[in-house]
Amino acid sequence: MERFKSLKNLTEQQKGSLLAFVAVMFITPDSLFIRLSNVDTWGLVFYRGIIPFVTVLFGMLLIYKLNFFKMLFSSGYHGLLYIGTFSLTNITFVVSIQNTNVANTLVMIAMAPMLSAILGGIFLKELPDKKTWIAIFITFLAAVYIFYDSLQLGNFFGDILGLITALGLAVGAVTIRSAKKKNLVPAAVVGKLFVALFALLFIESFTLTNNDIIIVPLMCIMCVAIPFVLVTIAPRFIPAAEVNLFFLLETIIGPIWVWLLIKEQPSIETIQGGAVIIATIAIHSFIKLKNS
Repeated sequence: MERFKSLKNLTEQQKGSLLAFVAVMFITPDSLFIRLSNVDTWGLVFYRGIIPFVTVLFGMLLIYKLNFFKMLFSSGYHGLLYIGTFSLTNITFVVSIQNTNVANTLVMIAMAPMLSAILGGIFLKELPDKKTWIAIFITFLAAVYIFYDSLQLGNFFGDILGLITALGLAVGAVTIRSAKKKNLVPAAVVGKLFVALFALLFIESFTLTNNDIIIVPLMCIMCVAIPFVLVTIAPRFIPAAEVNLFFLLETIIGPIWVWLLIKEQPSIETIQGGAVIIATIAIHSFIKLKNS
């Protein structure tokens, strides 16, 4: 009980930063699980939609019962917008990687904090302070440095989808921020259902064999279901740009998991650029928390 009381005493900055950080920590093994699985792309998209949908829906109904539907329908246009952007980013990310170089997609997604800052300033009159702008630019440049050698003239369609993914992440976070008094987790749950339904158009097999029977459900719950709930709550406490800033941590921590468990050593650029990203976000978070 004392722990819950201490959590209630946290400032909004502390709550939002904690939620975003924990969400990213759950996401970091995602690339490792994808590497370990033998499921085709659209099979993964389907399971990453349907398993989190069922898991979180069950949890929400257990906690809120029929109030779940009340929260869903009372979310209004914010809920509809979030369902759209949440579904879209889950799909465009996969299709982007299929149609261009992976590095191109990841650099595009690294623009999400910058886009969040711009949209937050335009629609919420919530311009980031100078420290946050500096952190955004440093981490973006570090991401470009990490993937620079892999960047190439990819398929224009894939690159555009990567940019749409970043824009969708920004719009989603700003939408949550603009509806701080509403719980948009039910909308995210519906978004996951739409992702699964869309994947049905392309999926070739539903079969999970050997280790996939364990790996896929574990990935879908640990790296998808839990984080998307936390990410849907975090922008209610801190600006959208700061939430998306935390997600750049996956750029370095994700490859470390792969290195530790399947011995795929990250490049020197990943280590150097990742160190800059971690140091920048750590310093930025320390300053923000100190002043909160």
